[in-house]
Amino acid sequence: MSWKDVAEPVLVRMPAVRRPDRHIPFKRKLGWTTGVLVLYFFLSNVALFGLASSDQADVFGQFSSILAVGAGSIMQLGIGPIVTASIVLQLLGGADLLGLDTQENPRDQVLYQGLQKLLVMVMICLTGLPMVFAGGFLPASEVVAQSLGVSTGIVSWLIFFQIAVGGVLILYMDEVISKWGVGSGIGLFIVAGVSQQLIGGLFAFGPFASGQGGLGLIPTWIMMLLGNIPVGNLFGGEGLSTLLTGPGQILALFTTVLIFVIVVYAESVRVEIPLSNARVKGARGRFPVKLIYASVLPMILVRALQANLQFLGQILSAQLGDSMPAVLGVYSDGNPVGGLFYYLAPIQSPQDWMWWASGTITQEWWQVMLRVTTDLTIMVIGGAIFAIFWVETTDMGPEATARQIHGSGMQIPGFRQNVGVIEKVLERYIPQVTVIGGALVGLLAVAANMLGTIGAVSGTGLLLTVSITYKLYEEIAEEQLMEMHPMMRQMFG
Repeated sequence: MSWKDVAEPVLVRMPAVRRPDRHIPFKRKLGWTTGVLVLYFFLSNVALFGLASSDQADVFGQFSSILAVGAGSIMQLGIGPIVTASIVLQLLGGADLLGLDTQENPRDQVLYQGLQKLLVMVMICLTGLPMVFAGGFLPASEVVAQSLGVSTGIVSWLIFFQIAVGGVLILYMDEVISKWGVGSGIGLFIVAGVSQQLIGGLFAFGPFASGQGGLGLIPTWIMMLLGNIPVGNLFGGEGLSTLLTGPGQILALFTTVLIFVIVVYAESVRVEIPLSNARVKGARGRFPVKLIYASVLPMILVRALQANLQFLGQILSAQLGDSMPAVLGVYSDGNPVGGLFYYLAPIQSPQDWMWWASGTITQEWWQVMLRVTTDLTIMVIGGAIFAIFWVETTDMGPEATARQIHGSGMQIPGFRQNVGVIEKVLERYIPQVTVIGGALVGLLAVAANMLGTIGAVSGTGLLLTVSITYKLYEEIAEEQLMEMHPMMRQMFG
């Protein structure tokens, strides 16, 4: 008896959002998408009942925007459990330990989806329980405990229950958008969080500035012109530093615009394989193999892995205190300043590596450069590896794509109408482009973090936002095309 026979009674009974049994009009898809997005914004502003202080709630720091985390709210876990479960499934699937044929076997498809949901539930517990009980990141309020007439332990369980419900809600909100809406729920939640930071980084002023860590870029320039913010001598180091990396953030503005341009350009770079329909004379098309073929989404997996490692370090530091071995990590104010966890921590801003200009760096220059090299290696190699896993597990590989093209009645002109022939042609491009694109995205993410961005958005978050928005635009255009020409639905699959 295989594990599938044992687990099937549980996996097939996991709650799931029903798929539509007919074509959904574009306006209705847009309505579902907007409704779920509004619900996400609402839930991310619902504070956790019983929380003593929201100051410690931002556990993941700058990873929060990538993981769509609403610090101190019901959305405290964000998409973290979903991404971590995907990493586990991709590793198991890549090693062929699951024995599931998700491309052709309907039973295995149901088992895979049920297993994914079950793993998400497990990850909600593995992530939420340490937040509440082990590290003290979500401390229970004694005032609430006294008013309810219970112990703080009961309030802690109440906090865990709230964030667990939030984790389950975001799982099914993502599924609703994937089946009934436009795009991906995970992608939309990331875009929503990053867009908030970008808008705040540009326009935050007065009472709104505190949530962004300071004034926005435009109010800062106005204050500089009015003389309320001193700039200093422009020809001296102080004035130039103020404009480039200080309140002026000219370097951050330049980096943000450059990332937008590079990603949009990279999305347009492609190898187009000509296609023709053997049954419909004159019907032709092209299959594009983009430079960023696997999209930027695999970067979520790499950064989520780093976020989980840093979370583990924070838990160890909170539990062991000064008895924690220095070789593992030395912490100051909750941040690693030495040891293994310091070198594994990603570069988040210019202040993390510009030792000659930053007054906060206490490490030697070679330690800083070792950290930069480690971050770059993890992102480039990890980006390439997870891009390969992503392509294979989302049916974007040569074999699955060849079957899709053949099933739609298309063929490559000059070649026999055969799945194997189409697969051989695709194998000339897809594997190589996948690796190059994944490594390029990793390099861009590290570069953006090192130079800084508007609103202190992480480089990965900015890349994800631009790429997801571009793909959402393409999907909307495709949906509108199918609304105007219903016969195109079969060609688009």
